[in-house]
Amino acid sequence: MAAGDGDHTVTPQDDAKIYRIGTRDSQLAMVQTRWVKAELLKKNPAVKIEVIPMKTIGDKILDKALSKTGEKNLFTKELEDALLNGNVDMVVNSLKDLPSTLPAGLTISAISERECPDDAVVMHPGNVAKGRRKLSDLEPGSVVGTSSLRRIAQLTRAYPHLKFRSIRGNLQTRFRKLDQSDDFDCIILAVAGLTRLNLTDRITERLCSKECLYAIGQGALAVETRADDHETIKFVSTLHCKKTVLATVAERAFLKTLGGGCSVPQGVRSWVEDDVVLGLTGGAFNMDGSKAVVYTSTASLDLQGMGGWLKQSDLDNCCESASITTSHRFIHPLLLKIAGHLGRDVAINLLKQGAASILDEAKEANLKAPDNTI
Repeated sequence: MAAGDGDHTVTPQDDAKIYRIGTRDSQLAMVQTRWVKAELLKKNPAVKIEVIPMKTIGDKILDKALSKTGEKNLFTKELEDALLNGNVDMVVNSLKDLPSTLPAGLTISAISERECPDDAVVMHPGNVAKGRRKLSDLEPGSVVGTSSLRRIAQLTRAYPHLKFRSIRGNLQTRFRKLDQSDDFDCIILAVAGLTRLNLTDRITERLCSKECLYAIGQGALAVETRADDHETIKFVSTLHCKKTVLATVAERAFLKTLGGGCSVPQGVRSWVEDDVVLGLTGGAFNMDGSKAVVYTSTASLDLQGMGGWLKQSDLDNCCESASITTSHRFIHPLLLKIAGHLGRDVAINLLKQGAASILDEAKEANLKAPDNTI
């Protein structure tokens, strides 16, 4: 593996500590990784950082819907293998691509401040020219491109007059498939990716998360390290965002309890109010959205009267919750427990409402449906 496009040349001295970051080689993944690198160098200008791009299974399978592959870790396996083998010191992923349980020996050591986690509509230029910018503007039978069962289920429920077709490829490939053919009237993409690539001018409608629950972890970046590499864990931990950590711990606890991943339609919405309340909405759907269970709950983050803060001698200890490692100095472990319990409780409530049978139905229907991926 070779370092990517000169990324290793930023160094004040030849004997500086070298960190190697593994990443997918797509344009979006490289932009995200370079942002992580730049932020780390701001705080640690005396080190060297090399960026090592790789292709993953998910990057290579372009003619099949991801939900039909039967594979897990589609966008992370090669990166995590390189990490476990010592070929890199950390890997950068979109948090939504990481399963609720990581391979043994790995942990998430940094979660960046979240970009907007919502989804966006990008219309075909022909529709924009006709003044059609929203899903509600489209004529019956119009084709919407998305590879997400979560989006398909919720949007079919809201817009039953539309048809949905799987679309694969990186953002540039999807734009080409939209703009240069008549296969799609619009496509659905994550706001976060469009923001990071300075493509928000292509957004014709933002889908409020109350209308379309987003994917677990969507909008946040995760830096994964070896669990026993304490030096690197400390090095990258400065990227942690407290509110994003609490929200995504709740989301990942929800995912682990409910199960499923990208092979079933499930979504979340989380929020932190005034640093004292953490909220989570979770939903599970069948393929056409005709069956749905949704539940919302909140939890107090006020630790007063809950035993207070840790002793000073404990502040440099670390703990892991939902595969995310944080120091006690950064965030009180009781807050992580509160977030984890919230996610678990929302999932348990959905299971009591019949979520398991709804998701099983969705999984079976997806496997039987023809693969119409473009």
